[in-house]
Amino acid sequence: SRQIKALEDEIGQCLLERQAHSIRLTPVGEALVREARELLHRADEMVERVRAAGQSVRLRVGYAPSQLFDLSTKEILTGLENDTLDVALTVGQERPGHGLKWTQLVEVSWQLAVNRQHRLTRHTRISSADVAREPLLVFCQRDYPEYWNIVTGWLREQRQRPAIAGEYDGVNSLLAAVESGLGVAIVTTSTERLVPKNVRLKKLSAPPKPLCIAAGHRASRNAEKSLAVLIEELRHAAQAFV
Repeated sequence: SRQIKALEDEIGQCLLERQAHSIRLTPVGEALVREARELLHRADEMVERVRAAGQSVRLRVGYAPSQLFDLSTKEILTGLENDTLDVALTVGQERPGHGLKWTQLVEVSWQLAVNRQHRLTRHTRISSADVAREPLLVFCQRDYPEYWNIVTGWLREQRQRPAIAGEYDGVNSLLAAVESGLGVAIVTTSTERLVPKNVRLKKLSAPPKPLCIAAGHRASRNAEKSLAVLIEELRHAAQAFV
């Protein structure tokens, strides 16, 4: 029960409907179970594919931005170049790094998260000027530099100056702040699964360029079957969440 409570706290949603003599899944809980079963099925398929390739290997994967190991995008790319990492997952439009090969996994578009009682919920589409007039809640610049570059760059291109009202270290805390009415936030459409009941996602007019998620490795290792299997599985997994 403690694990379920911790999971509910993590995603900000109730998973079980508890009554005096029964417990049943909420709609969010049912969706989570379906997604978990799909992920487990994909994990089993990946294991079988690797076994079929006749290889037993350990692959070191780096992800930027990362809350787990505090690695920047630059450090991730350095890890690829000096062979301390085998695969890197990054976000953003640019794919730097000498001698590296990048495979685009998925693109996700942007929307504006607002409290359900906010005046902007009555708008069909939200302009950059509308966003600039509101307190803007964002992911912290230190941990999410790519997000900052995309969002603030988009507003500059639209000749708007955002009023940054708060920085947050994760999507759950960011959406909780939106739900509390502290401001609005520009988020990707992939966050729809995590949106609290009092938050609405609204379409942006002339939104920022889609967020690209890509996997990279050294071009000299392009023929390695284990890398090809992993990247293909990552592509399937990424597209399943969009």
